[in-house]
Amino acid sequence: MGSVAGDAARLSYPPTRRDNSVVDMYHGVPVADPYRWLEDPESEDTKEFVASQVELAESVLAGCFDRENLRREVTRLFDHPRHGAPFRRGNKYFYFHNSGLQAQSVLYVQDSLDGEAEVLLDPNALSKDGTVALSTYSVSKDGKYIAYGLSESGSDWVTIRVMNIADKQTLSDKLSWVKFSSISWTHDGKGFFYGRYPAPREVELDAGTETNINLNHEIYYHVVGSDQSEDILCWKDPEHPKYSFGASVTEDGKYIILGTYEGCDPVNKLYYCEICTLPQGIEGFKETKGMLPFVKLIDNFDAQYHVVANDGDEFTFLTNRNAPKNKLVRVDIKKPELWTDILPEHERDVLESADAVNGNQLLVCYMSDVKHILQIRDLVTGNLLHKLPLEIGSVSEISCRREDMDVFIGFTSFLSPGIIYRCNLTSAIPEMKIFREISVPGFDRTNFEVKQIFVNSKDGTKIPMFIMSKRDIELDGSHPTLLYGYGGFNISLTPSFSVSRVVLCKNMGFVVCVANIRGGGEYGEEWHKAGARAMKQNCFDDFIACAELLISAGYTSYRQLCIEGGSNGGLLIAACVNQRPDLFGCALAHVGVMDMLRFHKFTIGHAWTTDYGCSDNEEEFHWLIKYSPLHNVRRPWEQSFVNCCQYPAIMLLTADHDDRVVPLHSLKLLATLQYVLCTSIEDTPQVNPIIGRIDVKSGHGAGRPTKKMIDEVADRYSFMANMLDASWTE
Repeated sequence: MGSVAGDAARLSYPPTRRDNSVVDMYHGVPVADPYRWLEDPESEDTKEFVASQVELAESVLAGCFDRENLRREVTRLFDHPRHGAPFRRGNKYFYFHNSGLQAQSVLYVQDSLDGEAEVLLDPNALSKDGTVALSTYSVSKDGKYIAYGLSESGSDWVTIRVMNIADKQTLSDKLSWVKFSSISWTHDGKGFFYGRYPAPREVELDAGTETNINLNHEIYYHVVGSDQSEDILCWKDPEHPKYSFGASVTEDGKYIILGTYEGCDPVNKLYYCEICTLPQGIEGFKETKGMLPFVKLIDNFDAQYHVVANDGDEFTFLTNRNAPKNKLVRVDIKKPELWTDILPEHERDVLESADAVNGNQLLVCYMSDVKHILQIRDLVTGNLLHKLPLEIGSVSEISCRREDMDVFIGFTSFLSPGIIYRCNLTSAIPEMKIFREISVPGFDRTNFEVKQIFVNSKDGTKIPMFIMSKRDIELDGSHPTLLYGYGGFNISLTPSFSVSRVVLCKNMGFVVCVANIRGGGEYGEEWHKAGARAMKQNCFDDFIACAELLISAGYTSYRQLCIEGGSNGGLLIAACVNQRPDLFGCALAHVGVMDMLRFHKFTIGHAWTTDYGCSDNEEEFHWLIKYSPLHNVRRPWEQSFVNCCQYPAIMLLTADHDDRVVPLHSLKLLATLQYVLCTSIEDTPQVNPIIGRIDVKSGHGAGRPTKKMIDEVADRYSFMANMLDASWTE
């Protein structure tokens, strides 16, 4: 197996202090936490640890031969124009565009689809290094204003500003401490709803580096032109400080819909407020100091309810109530005793979305074996009207409103960089016409092939896996292979285009695979629950089964197999390495949840207990301690692995402004791996390097500028290639 300076060379790891006095008692079980001090990002000890690990990682990466080849080729292929689907507000159209290597995409405005486009909002002008990103936005119904949220250095914290679209002047409005929030305008254009947390007692100098728990989310209404201190508090629930909320105005402008969420499960309460019943309007509550008089339609967390459309009091919802693959239902919210199924749950396919369009039609998107299907249906009856032709791949975006006759649909796949279709629904048979197509110079899709196979997991469940490679490769076990997975939070990994994956296949002969393991949403809520809480081990078993299949089927060998995942997928990678260190040659774990006993104590981690459980509960503690990456690092040479005397080469990736999965997870695991496997024993068999790539002015991943993305690709994949002895070919 490859290593930086040959198989006999061992890295010299920096000494790291262990505090063996830190021992927690969990339901009678003592658990040591010798690197608890790494939980304080501001301590000098933590800063020294990070600096020494950055230096170590750079010394390893400097010896990775193809780092610059990767950087050059990924940069070359990434340098192509990209467009988002247009959307209409008032009498104007808006769309995002990136010329190629711009740090952030730019928002344009035009009077018509073929009219001259002007820059409306360019995030690249807001910072020299591209680390200020546009994270959310909403244009008022009349097209007069845009409210937009900016995040810095990848943090989840957002600052909302308002711009007058006609003269492109930014107003004085500035809303701080916004997080996990949409922006929804009232139809009079006077203001909008948003969600925020109370300002911290000690205002952080560098928001996003703190680890404080996020509690007491609140919904406010902001009147354009006023100070944030005058915003109207519309909803809070101090008795349930961990709840989060979302407020939106219905498309007819008549109702405010309030969703309440207790975690990340697809379930929510749903309340409504009829705006016309407010004698003095929303602004009247500024004086009364009372919250809006929401009516409770759904007051439990039994299912998910998402508004699709309404005609007055009659609402159509997408729900998973008694329908784990989702269905459409209709109810008169003033007479909620009778709920009628409009589009029943499909036997196999998951109803992912439904959008009202062209008056009384629905654009419906199903997922069938991890591939999207589009249909036009009747809004009133749910009856099928048309099937829209779509090649195998993913619907990446849908741009339409009920008043629109034209729908814009974004499409992508492993071999399609992106197509935006325009579909006019007034014709007898709607056509999917290409509106814009993304072209990548130097990429010829005919040189590659993608197949989908189904892998038998440990318990016999069939797990879908996509395999991308050069066309007609021999299955002789010789190919370096990258296996990617996630498996959590009802999130599906659907086909998408990746420049870096293309480069790996084209220039390094890689086979690139995506495993759709349980815990995701690929087959609905039952599939999700089968990989959550007490069933979490299924995720690891599924992923390991996919890895074993790639070896037994002749794609690769364990020495040439790398696994990769991020966030919950970072947990997946670390857990699989602990359980089967003999199966992999390299592992890349991005921003992973690694301390399963304490994750709920930091920022928004408490919301993940719906997927993981919580160590405060005795039964759930025993689930978590069995697979928590931090607590299951073992010396494989002291165990009974046939092929293995050491862990694979490992890179843990994190960033200083990740306030979603805070860096302490990766830092504590990094220190533990290096100690248990490397520095605590003389002449350790652990030769494969264990390093951490710790980025600065970056967060969990969203809003990262193009150059930072390319730099990270060059670092992690050159490390992987070096460890797997993969070679570069032009």
